[in-house]
Amino acid sequence: MRVSLFVTCLIDAMYPQVGVSTVKLLRRLGVEVDFPKDQVCCGQPAMNSGYHDAAREAAAALIKAFAGSEYVVGPSGSCVSMIRHYYPVLFKGHPLEKEAKAFAAKTFELSQFIVEVLGKDDLNAHFPGRATYHTSCHMTRGLGVVDPPLRLLRNVRGLELVDLPHREDCCGFGGTFAVKMADLSTAMADEKIDHASEVGAEYLVGSDMACLMHLGGRAERRGESIKVIHLAELLEQGTRPERLEESGGPARGAAAPGDSAASTRAKGAGRL
Repeated sequence: MRVSLFVTCLIDAMYPQVGVSTVKLLRRLGVEVDFPKDQVCCGQPAMNSGYHDAAREAAAALIKAFAGSEYVVGPSGSCVSMIRHYYPVLFKGHPLEKEAKAFAAKTFELSQFIVEVLGKDDLNAHFPGRATYHTSCHMTRGLGVVDPPLRLLRNVRGLELVDLPHREDCCGFGGTFAVKMADLSTAMADEKIDHASEVGAEYLVGSDMACLMHLGGRAERRGESIKVIHLAELLEQGTRPERLEESGGPARGAAAPGDSAASTRAKGAGRL
């Protein structure tokens, strides 16, 4: 099986380690990964600000970049939600309508792909600590992906996963919302961090780096010890060979650990 990585703007520019973790994790699951270098922004910032023509222009370039891909996987529920649900609307009646629908159908958020396409929810990962999971708005309400990341986390050896109180509440980022309504955005982030502290979490895990950037920045300003970590990073670290040895070897049916197998090589991942 071959997957093309949709890295997203924020990860590409500011958190490349999340893209690297995504590639390594997929390789360990026996997936061949490539990286179309012509990919651009999905158009969500323009779309959310009402600039639909600009969003369509960016989306058309992205569709073209991934035209030859079998599957497209991104470590962001928010950006994948934009592609899945808004591309068919954005291109309705447009010459690219068919291509937009096909692109939407083959694009998956990382945990969704692992659980629903690969059929794996136990990667035999080992990651000691106490963690709670932030369910981001766009991923849960927009994309409709709720259970896959939790299924993966519940099967991580050594990880104590605790429920986040009021986890359905927004973290306060919301893209331009954080800029236009900074005081309210900050208060929402504080509330989310307070809830994570209440349950004694060492790690706040999420599937969208925009949320984690917002929450991590606020936690740092407050002097909190809680660490934010993307799901891809946690699972990649937890499936490294040394961690697998601690937990008793690879999961049944999983690919052997390692990043150099010829059948799972990454092509063109220069920006990662």
